[in-house]
Amino acid sequence: MHPHFAAVAEALHPTFERLMAQEPRRSDQPWPREKVRGVYLFSERGRHLYVGRTNDVKARYGRHCLPGAHHGMAAFAFRLAREVTGQLKATYRAGEGSRAALAVDPVFKPAFAAAKARVRGMDFRYVEEVDPVRQAVLEIYCAVALETPYNDFDNH
Repeated sequence: MHPHFAAVAEALHPTFERLMAQEPRRSDQPWPREKVRGVYLFSERGRHLYVGRTNDVKARYGRHCLPGAHHGMAAFAFRLAREVTGQLKATYRAGEGSRAALAVDPVFKPAFAAAKARVRGMDFRYVEEVDPVRQAVLEIYCAVALETPYNDFDNH
């Protein structure tokens, strides 16, 4: 293993432990005033589901689950809605099955709204990581260590 990468990887576990030791954020808690860059985790009933990274944790949280978040913003909720409706095959072409088409589909649209509400009710933790390389590797480290079922590192 390249020594520089090994040094980055070896330094991740304490940050991972800080993430896991954090009490889940409650919806009534105030956000920090400044932007927090880092890695976040959604969990439900003790099961870790999705890890992400962002340059603004508060804004990214809202894009995942606020009622007005559209299909291009709320990727995790969109994936949950796909699962509920059986619309599992993603397509990146316009037309039937596309994100835009599903967003207005009379069956999918309420499932997507319900999925955003479900994500809002999940436990949410985050840990600051400002370095973009460490942030990217930490996201993968957490997803692998926690076996989060909704992280998809496949190419599109």
